[in-house]
Amino acid sequence: MKYSANSVWENKDEYDIAVVGAGHAGCEAALASARLGFKTVMFTVSVDSIALMPCNPNIGGSSKGHLVREVDALGGEMGKVIDRTFIQSKMLNSSKGPAVHSLRAQADKADYSRAMRQVLEEQENLDIRQMEVTDILAEDGRVTGVQTYSGAIYRCRAVVLCTGTYLKARCIYGDISTYTGPNGLQSANYLTDSLKSLGIKMYRFKTGTPARIDRNSIDFSKMEEQNGDERVVPFSFTTDPEDVQIDQVSCWLTYTNEKTHDIIRQNLDRSPLFSGAIEGTGPRYCPSIEDKVVKFPDKDRHQVFIEPEGLHTTEMYVGGMSSSLPEDVQYAMYRSVPGLEHAKIVRNAYAIEYDCIDARQLKSTLEFKNIEGLFSGGQFNGSSGYEEAAAQGLIAGINAARKLQGKEGIVIDRSQGYIGVLIDDLVTKESHEPYRMMTSRAEYRLLLRQDNADLRLTKLGYEIGLIDEERYRRLLEKERMIDEEIRRVEHTNIGTSEKVQSLLESFGSTPLTSGTTLAELIRRPELSYEKLSPIDEKRPELPYDVKEQVDINIKYDGYIKRQMRQVEQFRKMEKKKIPDDIDYDEIQSLRIEARQKLKQIRPASIGQASRISGVSPADISVLLVYLGSR
Repeated sequence: MKYSANSVWENKDEYDIAVVGAGHAGCEAALASARLGFKTVMFTVSVDSIALMPCNPNIGGSSKGHLVREVDALGGEMGKVIDRTFIQSKMLNSSKGPAVHSLRAQADKADYSRAMRQVLEEQENLDIRQMEVTDILAEDGRVTGVQTYSGAIYRCRAVVLCTGTYLKARCIYGDISTYTGPNGLQSANYLTDSLKSLGIKMYRFKTGTPARIDRNSIDFSKMEEQNGDERVVPFSFTTDPEDVQIDQVSCWLTYTNEKTHDIIRQNLDRSPLFSGAIEGTGPRYCPSIEDKVVKFPDKDRHQVFIEPEGLHTTEMYVGGMSSSLPEDVQYAMYRSVPGLEHAKIVRNAYAIEYDCIDARQLKSTLEFKNIEGLFSGGQFNGSSGYEEAAAQGLIAGINAARKLQGKEGIVIDRSQGYIGVLIDDLVTKESHEPYRMMTSRAEYRLLLRQDNADLRLTKLGYEIGLIDEERYRRLLEKERMIDEEIRRVEHTNIGTSEKVQSLLESFGSTPLTSGTTLAELIRRPELSYEKLSPIDEKRPELPYDVKEQVDINIKYDGYIKRQMRQVEQFRKMEKKKIPDDIDYDEIQSLRIEARQKLKQIRPASIGQASRISGVSPADISVLLVYLGSR
């Protein structure tokens, strides 16, 4: 025990669900369970770290913006809070097709944390407790409560673990190593042992963050200014677009150079990343600057983004230059970058190691397979990123509540959302590095666009109980308007009048030789629903988001239909369920590797089995034959 046995006492406040951690996963989990009517207590090592952004000061980004919009569509909070606290917003990849358009917003970090904390504090059924959880209590393979460092026992019927990067956390730069969480906050040093005693397999991962530099020491004249979008699109479908048209702050772009790279190469022997001082595995898709220089020796420069941390601080985030090099090397390295010649470091860059789990121990509902009532979400599951964390926290919180409701858990499949792709990848695929969401991971990304997240998932949010009646009715009305307008456009004939030919010519489009429909014209790459409004005399007044859906659905109709056919095939495989009690040792023709993997992960369906590394199509055929003979 970490405390005197005499100090052990039972807290008599009655709780249904305990959430361990108050980062982006913990916030969504606690709000979901409380809003579904369950008395919830959320534990954090510091109430000042609620919804903290210890790394990049932004929400969204490529594929991550999709996750935020899906969280919002299901009734989560992240999108609403960033809409109230952003200082710059951009739609990324807008020059490409709609499948990869992704919102990204710079946040005022302090405001974001304050705003989310206020939401939590005002939420009915939710209590916040600053205390470290040291033990998960379980009897007969079922959760019964948690115990804190003070000895207090909190009885509950479900627990959601959202510990982020705090478990046995260690921050490192050069030969400096401190056993703290991010931003110098207290680490959680005892829970790992409790989890191991419950038979949970743990990993050691690492991530890192760059230095923060005083704005007053930066020469912006040597950098390229990066402005936000002229017209801002909100993250939340509930936010009035007019409310987010604000004066935005600038970000800045500069580059490393050969001098920077030489400084790094000369000091690699002092980097804990290469000396062996760091044992955790880092994220492949968010490498440190040392990693970039070593792995991409042919590149003579790397992008560096200078981003404000907020409106009420001079701290600037140096995006693209995370590092664990010693302090003196950090000064030399940063000051070799144009515009940073006189840079003054406010906070050193550092790497952080932490304990997390092998997520293959989880069901698709994010409940542990072997411990009933214990759920898990966020970076603790081996992922990276605020957005990935929020998505998992929301699903874990929902399913903890549904467990207590006696209902089947919610599983979003790969054809329904990026959230489905994220969770499916985590629970089926072996990963020895922090998992990051990317658009390339989604097979059906043309259907899973950020613009239609509400159309895909809000009905589900309503069924769960996180979307109110008014919002649901608005969604149904939006669907009606889209369907009616698509039908009208498909049946609106356009002739070869001078007005029509003149408009086509103005957009460099081939003139008509005979009549056609408005829909056929929209399908031309150089034209759009909006551009054709002058020749569409009976066009009704419609909201922007409705017009956007009409345009996309008509323009990409063929591709969308093809992907929907692929989804049908996918769902056939997902519907072929594998019994929980199946004995893989009985299936003689399975290869040894496949048998081992199937026994370890115990997939819920043939579809999920087919995505396990080491299980071949031939193994799937054998499995199908066996199931057919039962």
